[in-house]
Amino acid sequence: MNSKVNEIKISYQELPAVFQSSKITCSQDAYHILRDSWDPSTLGLQESFRVLLLNNASQVKGIYELSKGGLTGTLVDIRILLAVALKTLSTGIILAHNHPSGQLRPSKADQQLTRKIQKAGRYLDIRVLDHLILAPHGGYFSFADDCML
Repeated sequence: MNSKVNEIKISYQELPAVFQSSKITCSQDAYHILRDSWDPSTLGLQESFRVLLLNNASQVKGIYELSKGGLTGTLVDIRILLAVALKTLSTGIILAHNHPSGQLRPSKADQQLTRKIQKAGRYLDIRVLDHLILAPHGGYFSFADDCML
């Protein structure tokens, strides 16, 4: 019997610059970093979902764009989100997505997704510190600031 299987490689390389990276102390810090990473011309065009990855000192390790969708939604695969957090050895994450409509209040689906990611993260000791909703006009909504986490 000649069985072939895929080779699995797991690697991670952290740059020394991460120790000098921005530290997140509040939702406004996270908002500015996330807003700078977004192409302003797409904030009002299509919804996308990103995750801000943090080390134990709340320093930014990076931003990962998990998905791009349409005008009213985007799919989020929690397995991929947590795989990225695990691979980068992140201990905290901040979720973010935009609402092209400009509506800053989270939908029921936004709230359910946040709770589901929080629950899954707890099993892996990955803390969901916030979930931000960005609008094309420059405002944002913070789940943490609104005591929804």
